[in-house]
Amino acid sequence: MSAVLASPKPARAEFAVDLLNRLTPVRDLEVLSDIAYGLGPRHRLDAYIPIRAASSPAVPVVVFFYGGGWEEGERGRYRFVAAALAARGILTLVPDYRLYPEIRFPAFMEDAAAAVAWVRRFVVSHGGDPERLLLMGHSAGAQIATLLALDERYLRAAGVTRRCIAGVIGLAGPYDFLPLRSPTLKAIFGPEEAWPSSQPITFVTSAAPPMLLLAGRADRVVDPGNTQRLAARLRAVGAMVEARLYSGLGHRVLIGGFASVLAPLLPVRRTTLRFIARHGGAA
Repeated sequence: MSAVLASPKPARAEFAVDLLNRLTPVRDLEVLSDIAYGLGPRHRLDAYIPIRAASSPAVPVVVFFYGGGWEEGERGRYRFVAAALAARGILTLVPDYRLYPEIRFPAFMEDAAAAVAWVRRFVVSHGGDPERLLLMGHSAGAQIATLLALDERYLRAAGVTRRCIAGVIGLAGPYDFLPLRSPTLKAIFGPEEAWPSSQPITFVTSAAPPMLLLAGRADRVVDPGNTQRLAARLRAVGAMVEARLYSGLGHRVLIGGFASVLAPLLPVRRTTLRFIARHGGAA
């Protein structure tokens, strides 16, 4: 089944995200914006640093990759996610990466790997532990995060080993979405013989880092079967995985559950924080 089943309503979604960001406090955080991790205009990131990190033992680090169908997205729109994690003692970074049609696969993977390599150097001087680094992504960003952790080529080319990845959190991700039927997806991922290299499920081995895979059963953008199939493949090789499908949650509501105004009503943030504490160490 194709990764993209329906197009979300962008105007309504943008209004909702703006509202969540306005309602998200950033007290007790240092926010560093528009930091270059590479040379291009899309090679920028924002860092959300717990104030107490400088005077505490090194804290866990999360690199969050947003979604947008590999065509759109901007790091500033995910302040509500990053600030929620940083407020709980997790040094959180949100990078931009190049998008279609400027580039095709695997260029955005190379950007993601470059961001992770840069982050590992950056966090040392800001209270973060480069050996307790977790990757996290929503939608297309979850494909990026999981593929980065499972296909070692990208991190290795950036000078990083997979051993530094303490865990991966995938939210409503496309992990096993062949065959491609959308003309746009075919353009993004190139000739058919190359499609399997874009699928995280292709690269599952017993050496995979621990993974938390969350999705909503009411998701009409990314088939939640992607989460079930990747989890089953990981379990089959003995890798550590926790997978949860939530009844009644859709694609955007799942990520919206990180916002302070919605978190008490939804389990997504609590489950994620428990996973980070278990595999990245308590902050």
